[in-house]
Amino acid sequence: MKGVIYARYSSDNQREESIEGQLRECKEYAERNDITILGTYIDRALSAKTDNRPEFQHMIKDSAKGLFDVVLVWKLDRFARNRYDSARYKNLLKKNGVKVISARENISEGSEGIILEAMLEGYAEYYSAELSEKVIRGLTDNALKCKYNGGTVPMGYYIDEQQYYQIDPKTAPVVLEMFTKYSEGATMQELVNLLNSRGMRSIRGGKITLNIMNHLLKNRRYMGEYSYRDVVKEDGIPAIVPKELFERVQERLAKNKKAPARHKAEDDYLLTTKLYCGKCGSFMVGESGTSHTMKVHRYYRCVNTKKKKLCDKKAVKKDWIEDLVVNYTMKAIMNDEVMERLIDTLMELQKKESTDLPLLKKQLAETEKGINNMLNAIQAGIFTPSTKQRLDELEETKSQLEVSILQEEMHKPLLTREQIAFFIYHFRKFDVTKREQRQRLIDSFVNAVYLYEDKIILTFNYKDGSKTITLEEVEGSDLSVLGAPLLI
Repeated sequence: MKGVIYARYSSDNQREESIEGQLRECKEYAERNDITILGTYIDRALSAKTDNRPEFQHMIKDSAKGLFDVVLVWKLDRFARNRYDSARYKNLLKKNGVKVISARENISEGSEGIILEAMLEGYAEYYSAELSEKVIRGLTDNALKCKYNGGTVPMGYYIDEQQYYQIDPKTAPVVLEMFTKYSEGATMQELVNLLNSRGMRSIRGGKITLNIMNHLLKNRRYMGEYSYRDVVKEDGIPAIVPKELFERVQERLAKNKKAPARHKAEDDYLLTTKLYCGKCGSFMVGESGTSHTMKVHRYYRCVNTKKKKLCDKKAVKKDWIEDLVVNYTMKAIMNDEVMERLIDTLMELQKKESTDLPLLKKQLAETEKGINNMLNAIQAGIFTPSTKQRLDELEETKSQLEVSILQEEMHKPLLTREQIAFFIYHFRKFDVTKREQRQRLIDSFVNAVYLYEDKIILTFNYKDGSKTITLEEVEGSDLSVLGAPLLI
């Protein structure tokens, strides 16, 4: 099996050493599991709360080339701390035949492992949100004092040792000149050409562009306004541009502003990678079309009817099939017997998930056995300098292993039955009219949906979790108000 490693650290209290530790443990896992590592993708000082990570996107793009089978991460929160991004990119990788594996959180191959993985991702997102709240509190305290809170320092300013904005005597006159010239009729392109002809560069060392100029002319800091989230203070920082001049420039910008382009939002198809054609077994993918009355119709169609014309399966209405899956999934969650059986399974499963702890305990048992053998030899009269040295080495190894076991148990405590039950039963409170909650429900519990002409088979992510639904059953339910499910 071929794989790559993805490693990441954010800027909060982490250093380059954390990357080395992630790579080391991932390589050790790969060696234990016969995975050949082809390369690594590393994002430094970038948060997993966003998918705007260069190496992460590079990895996703490379997965389509079929060069590797797995992406190995130290822990799931290195991949993403956002359930939506995690599900979205795992689906993309899955389409390319690539699986995400955690070296420290060995999720089983069984269907219950999918729910356990969703729980781990949920806790990662909770930690990220909690950490974000703490950081925001600290940054808000800074903002109340009008201190620098990070980010790009605008042209015309520098930050002093106390983290306050101060006017840069070299570049501040240039900023004032740009505002003055624009208010007198110069175009933004003329201002860009002027600065580039003088050899001026952006903060990142590149040429001045229209985007940079547009941002400069709209930056309210230049008239002394400090802002961070809900904190806004006039005269919070030294002003470079008089307020009257700044307002004249804004008026001209508003007059020259063109209507923004309208972008058509992509439709969210919740059953992507989970809905299969009952006739040929291929994926059913989301599509949309506009009728002569300009009404947009959305549906799922078998890929073999769309491209290769190898299947005559009828398309199905998007809203109809998604509502059906969501409703029957909620019915399964409302079954106390099913949920209690699932909780029992997860309790047993998480005890088997750790790879490091059993290995450490095995090494400790072997070390203790070695110590006992040495003591028996000493009691039998065999005592040499080598015997003493070997006994000391075993005692030191035992001490180190005991510390490692304690650290591992503290690092990854087992979830209690109450914690697992809270997580599972929390799904009962979901508002199934909200897209994000519908998507999370499907990602966590639905394994696959097989659509036939006369029935639907739902398979859930727990043992014996299969449900067959005939179209006759559906016709007598609330879903019948959505009209005929199949299209011609």
